[in-house]
Amino acid sequence: MVKRRALISVSDKNGVAAFADGLSRLGFEIISTGGTARALRDDGIPVTDVSSVTGAPEMMDGRVKTLHPKIHAALLALRDNPAHMRELGNQGIEPIDIVAVNLYPFEESIKGGRLEDAIENIDIGGPALVRAAAKNYRHVAVIVDPDDYAPVLDELENGDISEDTRKQLAVKAFRRIADYDCAIDRYLSSELAGEDILRLLFVKGKALRYGENWHQKAKFYVQPGVTEPSLANAVQLHGKEMSFNNYVDADSALQAVRELHSENAVAVVKHTNPCGLATGDTLRQALEAAWAGDPVSAFGSILCFGKALDMGTAQFLHGKFVEVILAPGFEPDALEFLKNKSKDMRILQLPEDGGTHVSEVYKYITGGMLVQSRDIESHAKWESVTRLRIPDEKYGLAMFAWSACKCVKSNAVVIAHEYRKNCYSILGMGAGQPNRIDSLKKAVAKAHENLKISYEHEKPGTSMQDFIREKMSGCVLASDAFFPFDDNIVHAADSDIRFIVSTGGSIRDKEVIAAADRVGVAMVFTGTRHFLH
Repeated sequence: MVKRRALISVSDKNGVAAFADGLSRLGFEIISTGGTARALRDDGIPVTDVSSVTGAPEMMDGRVKTLHPKIHAALLALRDNPAHMRELGNQGIEPIDIVAVNLYPFEESIKGGRLEDAIENIDIGGPALVRAAAKNYRHVAVIVDPDDYAPVLDELENGDISEDTRKQLAVKAFRRIADYDCAIDRYLSSELAGEDILRLLFVKGKALRYGENWHQKAKFYVQPGVTEPSLANAVQLHGKEMSFNNYVDADSALQAVRELHSENAVAVVKHTNPCGLATGDTLRQALEAAWAGDPVSAFGSILCFGKALDMGTAQFLHGKFVEVILAPGFEPDALEFLKNKSKDMRILQLPEDGGTHVSEVYKYITGGMLVQSRDIESHAKWESVTRLRIPDEKYGLAMFAWSACKCVKSNAVVIAHEYRKNCYSILGMGAGQPNRIDSLKKAVAKAHENLKISYEHEKPGTSMQDFIREKMSGCVLASDAFFPFDDNIVHAADSDIRFIVSTGGSIRDKEVIAAADRVGVAMVFTGTRHFLH
């Protein structure tokens, strides 16, 4: 029986002793280098030094150890190629069946800031070993991740390493080398050439039905390592394939709900904007309020819920056309109801927050990539700038309006109301207008439209005009950026708005504040802008 051999040379020694011991018990000869060999011997594991295999000593403080034909020929020889095997025999070289290598910790070394340390941690022999073994994956298993030690041992104890596992290990190995080289490129480009380099990794690409329009092709890729709830790690439970626009709108809905930090929160999104957004005492209540924000636009919308969907909430959607539903979970009867409602409606379950969040966002423009930190700060300050102050009991509503405005395309103006105690929803929204006064006018118009519907439903003992005036005076208006002119304030006041949240920061802030004081509006400056393009 031909003796099997494994070459082990690792910087991260977590789990390596148990792995090597398992291999040794299965009859493998363990070949190792430097510190790895010493560590294995200290654990009582028999080891053959790589210098005994090559006939050459480790040189130059370990810079040269495994760069030798007796190592690389042993890895690269095709076992089913008679000519290769004859050449090995003629040279007295025995094949190597397993390579376990993790590379010098270059990524860690650059945190210290010393170029000399970084240079010394550029691995040469390790990547060469990994590439050779991965290239010959049909005959050599390559392991670059300690998490793979146990699964590989399990397969060996039951016979041999499967071809599927070898393929996966090879892909993982080449990806690790690519990531490693990218890190070196980025660091040295900055240190030696004064150039900032961006390299991105997204995996698990899958083709979508089409892009934004039917004639466009599209794919969706996953960013590795992100464990916060996202479309990338959601599980589709029902419905037809997601489209490009479904992904974009569903992400907008998810971010809007997460912005509210409430379990009983619902977002209704159409064309990336929350046409409905609400909190409630119950999830059903929040859904009803969010849907009422713009029932016409809600047709064919995307819904996201802050907690698991119950049957009572699901039943509200009877007879209503919805494209996608996202939630952290679904009660069994609610899920069955939704599945029976439509064979096409996509139902996605979001995972729990794993704690690893996206910190940067990217936007491609023709010929270039824009990168920015994620917009996660709500306000740098909360400063009352007018003689009148927003009363304490309006703070929750004001924060809701501000959070909602952050999720609307700029120029954005949101009018929010407290439809019952401590329950808030969007009453009117103006999004994506070239100027802020048009956004404000659209928000007011939508608010009035919704209040007219409420008036007809409630039949209060006042005129419709008085009813609208009273309701508007209790609302909070939020603007995602400063008001460039005082006309916004005047129009808001003419529409009976008495409370405004804005960023401030305009060269005309004094004029805007003076106008607010003149017309009796209480205004807060947050100090943080929330443009969303």
